[in-house]
Amino acid sequence: MSERRPWRILLVEDHPADIALTKKAFARLQTPTELHVVLDGVEALQFLRKQGKFQHAERPDLVLLDLNMPRMGGLEVLEQIDKDTTLRCLPVIVLTTSAAQADVCNAYKLCANSYVAKPVGLQDFLAVVESIEKYWFKTAIIPG
Repeated sequence: MSERRPWRILLVEDHPADIALTKKAFARLQTPTELHVVLDGVEALQFLRKQGKFQHAERPDLVLLDLNMPRMGGLEVLEQIDKDTTLRCLPVIVLTTSAAQADVCNAYKLCANSYVAKPVGLQDFLAVVESIEKYWFKTAIIPG
């Protein structure tokens, strides 16, 4: 049985502290991962569509998407992913500070696969990332 390549994750996040925390959390996992970071929705779509400076980007296995970002927010990104037949089957986890029911409902209407409110504490955030690893990398079957 051959070893699987590292899981490619696209983090769409504009807050430097959350980027650093996410990198730290994924580095602690037993599952090998490659975490790619873009700072807003415009860059996220360019990355996913291999445009501009992302022309050589490899398709991620999973997208972690913040909602509140400059230029283009997460809900707009979800809308574009849902309209794009080449991206539609890409698993997207909304990972954001908002727990507002309107945001949750809108994200699911736009085909988010999961919605997670970012916990405040380090240990709680690490637990969320471990649950992502357990479910998405060890239990679920995702498009390859």
